[in-house]
Amino acid sequence: MKTRRDFIRLTAAAGAATGLTATTTAAESSSANRTLNSAASSGAEDRAYWCRTASKLANPLLTALAARSLKKAMPVESHPSSKDRPSYTYLEGLGRLLAGIAPWLERGADAGAEGVERGRLAGLARAAIDAGTDPQSPDFLNFSQGRQPLVDAAFLAQAMLRAPNELWQQLEPRVRQNVIAAMISSRPIPPGENNWKLFATTVEVFLHRVGAGRLAPRLAEGIDKHAAWYVGDGMYGDGPEFHWDYYNSFVIQPMLVEALDVVGGETPEWKKFAAAARERLTRYAAIQERLISPDGSYPAIGRSIAYRCGAFQGLALASWRKMLPKEVSPAQARVALTRVIRRTLEAPGTFDAKGWLRIGLAGHQPGLGEGYISTGSLYLCSVALLPLGLADDDPFWSAAPAKTTWEKTWAGENLPADHAIKSPK
Repeated sequence: MKTRRDFIRLTAAAGAATGLTATTTAAESSSANRTLNSAASSGAEDRAYWCRTASKLANPLLTALAARSLKKAMPVESHPSSKDRPSYTYLEGLGRLLAGIAPWLERGADAGAEGVERGRLAGLARAAIDAGTDPQSPDFLNFSQGRQPLVDAAFLAQAMLRAPNELWQQLEPRVRQNVIAAMISSRPIPPGENNWKLFATTVEVFLHRVGAGRLAPRLAEGIDKHAAWYVGDGMYGDGPEFHWDYYNSFVIQPMLVEALDVVGGETPEWKKFAAAARERLTRYAAIQERLISPDGSYPAIGRSIAYRCGAFQGLALASWRKMLPKEVSPAQARVALTRVIRRTLEAPGTFDAKGWLRIGLAGHQPGLGEGYISTGSLYLCSVALLPLGLADDDPFWSAAPAKTTWEKTWAGENLPADHAIKSPK
């Protein structure tokens, strides 16, 4: 952001956007009162709802950070045993929020109401990145102290890889240099022997992509380790062991596939692995679509369940990239994802009075927050919104509502049996 005048212009637009949102409140209330297992809403209605959800998540955080007042404005809810989360939570919020809405922002501004809102939020996002990476800013974010910053440097890097024009090229040269310095400062943090390897990989892939050099061993380790940690049927271990949780969706499959997009052609082994990783993501999306019940609930298994609908980033990513399995139509994926977004973000108590997320899965459930979870962590829910990066006339949005696999099966329809994939390790 070049001047204070620019910020005032953006915040004035925020007021207009708030007015636009207010006109939809009655419709949202009516929608919330419908039976959750209804698939009656059109793709246009679903997209409008997703856009409002993206704005609702983004507005408090981006507005505060763009004004360089995030550390004053954002509450920090965490487990009582956690004493260090204020050191990390602000970068968590920025990186995770932008990782989810980046494909939408990358569509750029246009004259329509959605396009105007995208442009406004993209401007706030660039101002927020400036504020968070400027060493002179009161909101300069922690990229290097402790271990957690490696995680969220990677989510911010992932966001800029997903929106290379809006979140990278349109930054001023000064800001780009600050971002590079911030990313490099995370390098001394050692990744654990688990999904953290991919955080280091993602940071190095980003630095490589923007021409800032890379640490080749640090980049390669996350890829090579996960090639060895594949356990079958589209699933990777979180380290040498398999965990029943959603980390294949939160981190592993998206960061692995996207890293291989950039460097997968560099060796014959990586080229082969890139093809296998894409096949595995498609299979994982099939599994994820089957997990979502008609009321939007799903198995509350494993750690980090408070990331809510972010647990379905795998299905969202496959939808955005047009990598869904043949048995799951884009409309099926839209219906399933809309239900899970509604179920996890509309429950009473999900947001505080000022619009900040609170810990929980179906409302405010602080007991679901592990010691590493705080307010900023929760914004990983935004990754369920990746298909907003598709045009509104894409079949994901334009096709009529379709029954999900869950509905077809339990309604007695005669479907083909589900089968595992047999890709090589």
